[in-house]
Amino acid sequence: MSERLIPYQPLDLAEPAELVAAIRKRRGGDFINLDRMLLHSVPIAEGWNHFIGAIRNNLSLDPKLRELAMCGVAVLNGAEYEFFHHAPPFKKAGGTEEQVQALRLIGQTSFLRSLFTQLENDAVDLTYQMTRNVQVDPQLMGRLQKELGSTDTVELVTVVAAYNMVSRFLIALDVNPEDHPPA
Repeated sequence: MSERLIPYQPLDLAEPAELVAAIRKRRGGDFINLDRMLLHSVPIAEGWNHFIGAIRNNLSLDPKLRELAMCGVAVLNGAEYEFFHHAPPFKKAGGTEEQVQALRLIGQTSFLRSLFTQLENDAVDLTYQMTRNVQVDPQLMGRLQKELGSTDTVELVTVVAAYNMVSRFLIALDVNPEDHPPA
């Protein structure tokens, strides 16, 4: 195994104490490899913890739609680390193992749309269009706004945009899943 170009910060990192404590609190006590990479830059780690923490914990958007979008971005961008961390919360929010496996085929003709509701398929389409094309079909946006309302539509778009950022960070810096899944 080759040495990492940019190594992870140590698991027992203690400084800066306030930021380390905030990240550990959000994670339930532990760092994940993403945190250990982010902590090379205190301003980035602080902003990330606040922004992504809000997306994960403070939105009115249905958690199943949130995690569906996160998993979709992960697959489309080839960010296995992201999928590894978001498939379990997708299932916890009401997704099935069959849907998790189907999400691995997002963007392919073999994607099983029949496993998802119309709203979930629209969320998948939004995820695909934002990730691959940036531009989004106005009719799709109209359906989402009609079904979700303005707040949840803005939140869904933000989830897709933010997790495209996450996947690009993970891939560029070769952040890999931890040896053991988080509890």
